[in-house]
Amino acid sequence: MPAEHAQPSTSAGPPYAFTESEEPVPLRANTVLPARREEIELRTADGLTLVGELALPADREPVATLITLHPLPTHGGFMDSHVFRKASFRLPALADIAVLRFNTRGTSSPRGTSEGAFEEGIGEKADVEAAVAFAAERGLPARWLVGWSFGTELALKYGASSPIAELTEGAILLSPPLHRAGDADLDAWGASERPLTVLVPEHDDYLRPAEAAQRFARVPQARFVGVDGAKHLWVGEKFVHRVLSEIVDDVTPAGAGPSGLPTEWEGPTATATA
Repeated sequence: MPAEHAQPSTSAGPPYAFTESEEPVPLRANTVLPARREEIELRTADGLTLVGELALPADREPVATLITLHPLPTHGGFMDSHVFRKASFRLPALADIAVLRFNTRGTSSPRGTSEGAFEEGIGEKADVEAAVAFAAERGLPARWLVGWSFGTELALKYGASSPIAELTEGAILLSPPLHRAGDADLDAWGASERPLTVLVPEHDDYLRPAEAAQRFARVPQARFVGVDGAKHLWVGEKFVHRVLSEIVDDVTPAGAGPSGLPTEWEGPTATATA
């Protein structure tokens, strides 16, 4: 019989019921691994309160930190967009990574609604600054921006400039559309010489690998990865595993290993119901 375990978490974190299996458990979409989970609030320079969550390794300090920037909120993007939610479920346990997720201004999720209204990526500069400042003030190490779709625009437009540049290591982009971010932003990244990884799905709805490679050639230091078979939303466990493994390779000294992150877990697990 599986044994129940208490969630190693702050009292403000989501309530997960952990059980231990006698055999390794395959990691599924809703599998939650142990972590310290804390509901957080960020305060922006223009006076807004943003809601979010910080997930930390359960029993040790993190070796790196992801500051996640979600897809377009007017098209369903929020802090629980599935790749970032799965990062928070898995990476604290699998790779000793802290995962900070938050709703940009005017965005809602089960965690709550951030104050303000969508500002087309302009006012959101203050949101990114607030998240980075929070992570720095908490002393979280090796802070990386990880943007997905609209979130890549925020990373590109603001990640190479002060104060964000001084407080982060670099950025990882998932499915960059290059709509709001343009050549001037790419040139600024190139001039900064800051690390940049670009993951582009073969069947992306907005920017596919051949064109993306040409556009990102303006950033000589960029690590460009075209992902065969993937789509803009990275649907499917195969592609989530690839994305999370690429991220871990970039931000941790040990990396994800030659086969990528583990696909099974020996220890207590929980199942997210929503």
